[in-house]
Amino acid sequence: MDNNDILIRLRYALEIKNKEMAEIFKLGGVDLSVPEVVKILIKSDADVEENDNQIQCNNSMLDSFLNGLIIYKRGKQEPKPGQPDTPEPSEKKSTNVNNLLLKKVKIALTLTTEDMLDIFGNAGITVTKGELGALLRKEGHKNYKECGDKFARNFLKGLAIKYRG
Repeated sequence: MDNNDILIRLRYALEIKNKEMAEIFKLGGVDLSVPEVVKILIKSDADVEENDNQIQCNNSMLDSFLNGLIIYKRGKQEPKPGQPDTPEPSEKKSTNVNNLLLKKVKIALTLTTEDMLDIFGNAGITVTKGELGALLRKEGHKNYKECGDKFARNFLKGLAIKYRG
């Protein structure tokens, strides 16, 4: 699952309009116009190798969008004394965007572990608390587990069921 697909599914699940998407990107530090956002949200066809109208969303853009989503949903957090104003980009530390997606959506929507388990349940897969904890761990931790595309896809599907009915 590529980053554009993640954005398309997340936008659908949370019913975010194009103007709001541009605002969320701006909150995350990426300045995009509404037409550029629309180009990111174009579904890529397997038959067509390069679509001139589509803008590819890289890991940095996705990370910025997820950071912007947290600010959009929860408000800007004031840095504690001695902390830098802007956090360092997560995508440099983590190569797996699916784990990043789970963590940041959990934060943005203030989901509890039970909520996350319900979302996976809505999608038809059973995840234990231990498995979920392993997916949410920091990369490099001994219990860290990489989140596969299937888990991420089912999480976004469950999110759509929860928020869209």
